Amino acid sequence: MSDQLYNTRILRLAASIPHQERLEAPQATVQKVSPICGSRVTVDLSLEDGRIARFGQEVRACALGQAAASLVGRGVIGRSVAELAALRDAMRAFLAGSAIDWATFENGRWADLEIFAPAVAFKSRHGSILLAFEASAEAALEAEAKAQAAA
Repeated sequence: MSDQLYNTRILRLAASIPHQERLEAPQATVQKVSPICGSRVTVDLSLEDGRIARFGQEVRACALGQAAASLVGRGVIGRSVAELAALRDAMRAFLAGSAIDWATFENGRWADLEIFAPAVAFKSRHGSILLAFEASAEAALEAEAKAQAAA
């Protein structure tokens, strides 16, 4: 693979993943696995007033999957369910070749996601990159549904 794909920024992010502790009694837990490479991300989260209040993740992935989990972990607290779904959808579109201006997406909150631009050309890596986004968005939706059912 290209040297620019596994660059220093990606490797630094992969080495510094926040929220690497599983939560006790989360409102939702979702695990996603890439069928191509076997990378796996498990997300636990709880909502408060419709926003992510607690977040934990277990990441067993390649450097790209770890870097994605690092960025998701850095920005997830305080995000709404809809914001996480929009983030997941934007990352899917970006990897599929759509032009996403990360510097303006959500007021630049996710500007660092531009580091995945070299990965667009490597479809086999997309699944691993998307794991943290998909698991987080799905867990948030599940927690929201449980909260609504309990209300």
